[in-house]
Amino acid sequence: MEILKSIGIFIQEQVLGMKWLNGVIGNVLSSVGLDISSRIGGSVQFFIYDVIKITVLLCFLIFIISYIQSYFPPERSKRILGRFHGIGANIIAALLGTVTPFCSCSSIPLFIGFTSAGLSLGVTFSFLISSPMVDLGSLVLLMSIFGTKIAVVYVIVGLIIAVVGGTLIEKMHMENYVEEFIRNASGVDIESPDLTVNDRLIYAKEQVIETFKKVFPYILVGVGVGAIIHNWIPEDLIQMVLGSNNPFGVILAVFVGIPMYADIFGTIPIAEALLSKGALLGTILSFMMAVTTLSLPSIIMLRKAVKPKLLGVFIAICTIGIILVGYMFNALQYLFI
Repeated sequence: MEILKSIGIFIQEQVLGMKWLNGVIGNVLSSVGLDISSRIGGSVQFFIYDVIKITVLLCFLIFIISYIQSYFPPERSKRILGRFHGIGANIIAALLGTVTPFCSCSSIPLFIGFTSAGLSLGVTFSFLISSPMVDLGSLVLLMSIFGTKIAVVYVIVGLIIAVVGGTLIEKMHMENYVEEFIRNASGVDIESPDLTVNDRLIYAKEQVIETFKKVFPYILVGVGVGAIIHNWIPEDLIQMVLGSNNPFGVILAVFVGIPMYADIFGTIPIAEALLSKGALLGTILSFMMAVTTLSLPSIIMLRKAVKPKLLGVFIAICTIGIILVGYMFNALQYLFI
């Protein structure tokens, strides 16, 4: 048992967390005369280390996930979802969301396509919620920062929010609140060509390049903010605003996160820095969920597809679910850290 535990710690810290890389960067910076124990030196070390670590993991994960995605084009996903009914369909839609685009703005075109193809509204919303909030990439990246237990629970809770949210929208029968041009669109069922292994590898490589170009600026911003929090903002201030002394920290984190636009890769370095400064786990996870699921640009895009009442219901369900998850993680933090 101890051997397995040691292997798990090694994988988390040295393979996923790349702690060795942090040491190498520290030695290099020290050799050129930069004091890494100072605020400036610590910020530079944090920035370089996290940018390299997240970029390497990002490219590797996108390649693997994109290869898997090549087996689930929209046409096939639609047929898979069409075979299920009731809550089972919501569960399958949420699971499919884990192997689809990495941000909500990329998920919305698929959501529109599924809706216009005649899939039930609740099922498509389960997909829309889970796609940016939980994916295989976020699972591995969260493991590298927070450990396996927190990462797995985060993904499970995210899937529950997606299933419950889609089910509630289904029960409310809000089909008439989808914009007319989508409801009246006729779905075109085009068979995807059979891809060879080489075709899938090329597709995965192209997705790595395309996603990297789109995501890398947010990684730089997220790591930059994380470096500032980690080395310049007093720990007492973070604990006062986002720690146990503020019972409204979760709500504050959610409403701060909503106007932002980033993805899981841009929010993780911020979350890492906040956790090291004493912010509560649930508060941090709520912030991450709000940024990835309820970002203002994605809400604006979704408004083009649905009417205000349905959009309001979607926002309310996600917000309430994320806040409840935050308080739950805060109350049970002792089990995870």
